[in-house]
Amino acid sequence: QVQLVESGGGLVQAGGSLRLSCAASGTIVSRNTVGWYRQAPGKQRELVATITSGGSTVIATSVKGRFAISRDNAKNTVFLQMDNLKPEDTAVYYCGIWVVTTSLTDYWGQGTQVTVSS
Repeated sequence: QVQLVESGGGLVQAGGSLRLSCAASGTIVSRNTVGWYRQAPGKQRELVATITSGGSTVIATSVKGRFAISRDNAKNTVFLQMDNLKPEDTAVYYCGIWVVTTSLTDYWGQGTQVTVSS
């Protein structure tokens, strides 16, 4: 059974930093694509960053230059480093993984709240 557990969210002032963690069990993150998405109140969930099994990354334009996604294979964990945070980054951040077996299935964590004060 695939499970993802996010952590690292919290309250931070504008200009500050946070590092989110997504710890996986039941699958190996380095063999699949893992992504971070976020959803602010009243808005649709949006892509923040993804990392493929080959290590290629995609960063959303809105956070490019401030956020980075990385992976620790030994810990089976994916990270989202968020620097120079802005109030508009306030959202619940979700980790998702796309696992290919006989079909493609996506799994999601419970989310972690990030609040940036001005």
